[in-house]
Amino acid sequence: MDAFLIDSHKLIYHPKRVADLLDTGDDWEKAKQIYPIYMELSPVGACNHRCTFCAVDYIGYKSSMLDYSILEQRLPEMGSLGVKSIMYAGEGEPLLHKKINDIVALTKKSGIDVAFTTNGVLMNQEFIEKSLDKISWIKISLNAGNAASYAAIHKTRERDFIRVLENIKRAVAFKHENNINCTIGVQALLLPENAADMLELARICRDEIGCDYLVIKPYSQHLFSETHQYESVDYQPYLDMEAELAKFNTERFQLIFRSHTMHKYMEDPKQRYQKCHATPFVWAYIMADGRVYGCSAYLLDKRFEYGNINESSFQSIWQGARRQENFHYVRENLNIQDCRRNCRMDEVNRYLDRLINNNVPHVNFI
Repeated sequence: MDAFLIDSHKLIYHPKRVADLLDTGDDWEKAKQIYPIYMELSPVGACNHRCTFCAVDYIGYKSSMLDYSILEQRLPEMGSLGVKSIMYAGEGEPLLHKKINDIVALTKKSGIDVAFTTNGVLMNQEFIEKSLDKISWIKISLNAGNAASYAAIHKTRERDFIRVLENIKRAVAFKHENNINCTIGVQALLLPENAADMLELARICRDEIGCDYLVIKPYSQHLFSETHQYESVDYQPYLDMEAELAKFNTERFQLIFRSHTMHKYMEDPKQRYQKCHATPFVWAYIMADGRVYGCSAYLLDKRFEYGNINESSFQSIWQGARRQENFHYVRENLNIQDCRRNCRMDEVNRYLDRLINNNVPHVNFI
């Protein structure tokens, strides 16, 4: 069960954008007109946790914060240019932004769908009441089934575990009381330290807090992370968990065990696609200091930095010389073997690779 296609992709539902991308080839004049469907935006660089697996620990949890007055200009512009969704997450905890409710309202008003990935500690009643009805989905990172394990992995206080559970309960109750169409989910990164917790976490998610799903996914080593403690995790011994966890599935709750992604993490990277087709087209990332990147696996890498929304309009950044340079670099020089395995656009790239290289037999027999 994966009604939300979390272990797959949804680019197939944007055929016009795909057709434009396929028609581009090496033509920059065509490429510069293709705007991202989906963006990740980090409102805040700081974070209230220091998770053992944090991919962006190398950035340093800086106290950068996007200025709401800048977003008042950029978000409507992005919506008018064809950006369809923004996930607020990033190198920090998005709910730390003091104007996060205003940002949510402005994003939705700009015609852009809103989502969050958060640790949930600051998901207070004000946020629930002001923003939940404007959000498509919110995913809480909850990487343990008890307070002690949670505190060790999130590097925080044990009481945060109880606080997050209570926050989710309140959000779920408010959703049902007000007939709000927001999907509330929990995600857990499967690690040696928490593998024994997954059954209990599934029970908590379904029976205690009543969220819509729990997704259990594998770790993926970031290129620049300071932490390497999980780099060589072997997921083969954990694959049998899927059948036992599947017993938690009901009409109202989904247990999404990302075995497909686990298998991919263990495969020989030389067997996958050889070029990134998603960058710099269908997505983008904006850091808390305003810098725009074409790929979240290359934050702070100047080759993937296009400009800064504090200094320029989004259109001038997206059609600018630095994105043009990156367009040619990705097409001609990027060694995909150096990229992060199971990156955010992996399934999108596999789909585009099949279309571009026509490597599916008998395609005309539809």
